[in-house]
Amino acid sequence: MFWYILGIVLFALGIGVSVALHEFGHLLTAKAFGMKVTRYFIGFGPKLFSFRRGETEYGFKVIPLGGFCEIVGMTGLDEVPAEDAPRAFYRQRVWKRVVVLAAGAFTQFILGFVVLYLAAMTTGLPNDKAIVSQAADCVARTQDVNTGEYAPCTPGTDPAPAKAAGIQEGDQIVAVAGKTTPTYVDVQAELSTHRGQTEVTVLRDGEQRTLTVDVAAVERRTRAADGKIVLAETGALGVQFPTQLTYNGLTAVPASVRFTGMMFENTWQGLLRLPEKLPAVVSAIMGEERDPNSPVSVVGATRIGGEAAEQGIWWLFLLLLASLNFFMGVFNLLPLLPMDGGHIAVNVYERVRDWLRRLRGKPAGGPVDYTKLLPLTYVMVFLGGAMVLLTVTADIINPIRLPS
Repeated sequence: MFWYILGIVLFALGIGVSVALHEFGHLLTAKAFGMKVTRYFIGFGPKLFSFRRGETEYGFKVIPLGGFCEIVGMTGLDEVPAEDAPRAFYRQRVWKRVVVLAAGAFTQFILGFVVLYLAAMTTGLPNDKAIVSQAADCVARTQDVNTGEYAPCTPGTDPAPAKAAGIQEGDQIVAVAGKTTPTYVDVQAELSTHRGQTEVTVLRDGEQRTLTVDVAAVERRTRAADGKIVLAETGALGVQFPTQLTYNGLTAVPASVRFTGMMFENTWQGLLRLPEKLPAVVSAIMGEERDPNSPVSVVGATRIGGEAAEQGIWWLFLLLLASLNFFMGVFNLLPLLPMDGGHIAVNVYERVRDWLRRLRGKPAGGPVDYTKLLPLTYVMVFLGGAMVLLTVTADIINPIRLPS
């Protein structure tokens, strides 16, 4: 229980740091461009305490859910004292406004990368390369459909395809039957269609070698079309792949960059599939089994972080924290109000509109009337609030839990 509570506290602290740095990104760039920042607060509601440095008031509020950075003249409709007009946000060049608006999200991207870099050097990053950690003396022919436990196997009686073919620890399987296999998932997918004598290409000491392996026919658990776990025949080599790879200070950089790219892609794909996954959240609230791939709220992510700490799975804790930063950053850049991306879209629209007006010999237009965008903003706030309410409810009533 101690580690569970500690994990929750640390994860919540990580989220708080992420929010604080997001707003600090806005603050830092706004001040760098000479804009006037009057307030920088973490949280909402009544003020706990604050202090003033120069022209900016810094502080904390009671409800630690978000924060804000108040810049003078965020829109041309704001009332700005005459002495502050030259430093108003809307009076700055468009590229400066865009940088300030995007700085919060990019700060979270940097934080996410830093978390991945630390994970790469400590707990390791999940491995998807087909690097052999062990060639087994025998291969279990089946496994229990309920528990996943493998049936006992006997060296010399049951097959040991990889070891018999000369596959060694450290070999990276790069192709099966001539088909390139960049990841161990690709290896497993390709093996599912092969039995008996099959060419397997490995990378050893920088050189590729092609070995002939007698792929064994085995039964393994899989998820059927109806969602049930069943046994199905597949091919097996009798090798194990490391689940984590740890790096040093230098090699952790390209590994973290590569993993960051993967997480960005997964985040974007997750956002695109978000509408189709919400019905599963509603079903979970109604009592059906929770889909582990369904969306989670900050509450759910924090609970999973606590369970990861309790079970000592610190790599998952760090990856979840990094993933949350990437998601929040990407979500904030969506071109929809009231997100930062919506404000960026408005400012870019003004720039393009004025450029087209100049081409026609017309003067620049006035600032966008944000009041006309309020109906769309209200719709987005309602939809976003509804999504948060659904996911939080599901995470309380029927949370996603890690396997014990």
